[in-house]
Amino acid sequence: MAAVIIPVKSEDRLQNCLDIRREVFVEEQKVPISLEIDEFDHIADDAHHLLIEQDGNYAATGRITYYKDNAAKIQRVAVRKAFRSKGIGKVLMIGLEELARELGFEKAVLDGQLHAVPFYEKLGYVVTSEEPFDDAGILHHRMEKKL
Repeated sequence: MAAVIIPVKSEDRLQNCLDIRREVFVEEQKVPISLEIDEFDHIADDAHHLLIEQDGNYAATGRITYYKDNAAKIQRVAVRKAFRSKGIGKVLMIGLEELARELGFEKAVLDGQLHAVPFYEKLGYVVTSEEPFDDAGILHHRMEKKL
């Protein structure tokens, strides 16, 4: 069965997103919950969440917030372990980019964990930060893509 991209419009679906992020970031990567959940974890015009369903299970999530210079900030990209290396991350990113275009953004900006930089580069993102930087105890690079 194909992956289904679900725009998050209800509190129940938002909770599904937060559950995936808790599993991936807090449990696996040991990010403190106080850093993981923030002011954009709500249903509103300033944050847009997507959920990916595969075979009846929620597999991945990500969100878009507003950034400077008409850029979408892609954040909190998380794929559950059981769904990795199956193309779900690519489906999620395509969905986030399409949503960003629909919202009128001209480019996407993200902070990719170092291990994920090659994944984002395959999708057309380029590293714009000179040096890796720490975010929640994990090294990242800032990356951008014209939409």
